[in-house]
Amino acid sequence: MTSSSSENHRSTVAIIGLGSIGGIVAGCLRAADRHDVIACVRQPISRLVFDRANESVELPIKALTDPAQAPRVDWVLLCTKVQHTPQTAPWLQHLCDRSTRVAVLQNGIDHVARVAPLAGGASIVPTIVYYNGERLGPDHVRLRQVAEHDLAVADDANGRAFTQLLEGTPLRVRLSDDFRTLLWRKLLINAIANPVTALTSQRQAVFRREDIKTLCLAILDEAVAVARADGAHLDQDESMQTLSTLLTYPPDAGTSMYFDRLAGRSLEVEALTGAIVAAGARLKIATPINSALLAMLRAISDAASPA
Repeated sequence: MTSSSSENHRSTVAIIGLGSIGGIVAGCLRAADRHDVIACVRQPISRLVFDRANESVELPIKALTDPAQAPRVDWVLLCTKVQHTPQTAPWLQHLCDRSTRVAVLQNGIDHVARVAPLAGGASIVPTIVYYNGERLGPDHVRLRQVAEHDLAVADDANGRAFTQLLEGTPLRVRLSDDFRTLLWRKLLINAIANPVTALTSQRQAVFRREDIKTLCLAILDEAVAVARADGAHLDQDESMQTLSTLLTYPPDAGTSMYFDRLAGRSLEVEALTGAIVAAGARLKIATPINSALLAMLRAISDAASPA
């Protein structure tokens, strides 16, 4: 029996950052075993333990710690926090050429502007992540699938190639012809989920409080006004829809900013609340509540960052 040409072609895939996002996509790709996967990490590992639903699998994985040893690859999946993007430049320099595609699995609304200058002419594929990942150890991650889709990309040639790359894995990819609106909708979720869990040091059960719900709607109303001015096509009750979506997530689920605060790490504040405030200033939309959150989050993040 013969395989199709798409089944025969094994792409080379480098994953930069093996945290809660990168660890999940690395585990999914390794378990499917349709492509050759390289983990680009700071500390050497030889295996990845991947938990999903009621199963746990241990997978061997090739890992590199020195960018100078990295080969040119077909795909790079950039999975670091936004604030660490500049540190990935040596990896991107060695991994990329003009034939490479770089899927940017990061928060925010400016993926191309952020990564293109570092990627040596590679094609940038902005990617929205919906799944909830948790890093349980340096080589151990857990996947929670909390939405109808796990990832979203634009419905164009690069987006369709990314969808094909993940065929055979548990990750469900949505192709969208209005990707700008999806970017803002994801940012709206992050605008409340990350700051509130980080500032209260509580997981998502905190959103069951009525006073927190009221605060979230006020945060969202500001952000929705900015998003509409930026070209997003949002519903009249978008703020309530966003909060309702958040309330479907498991109460014991954390957020990336929550885990970073508990660990004493810097926060991804500029790509989330900072992006809303910056867009509001550019578009002349007032954002007093988000600006107050931004000041507090920056203070926390600066205290955690190295001098």
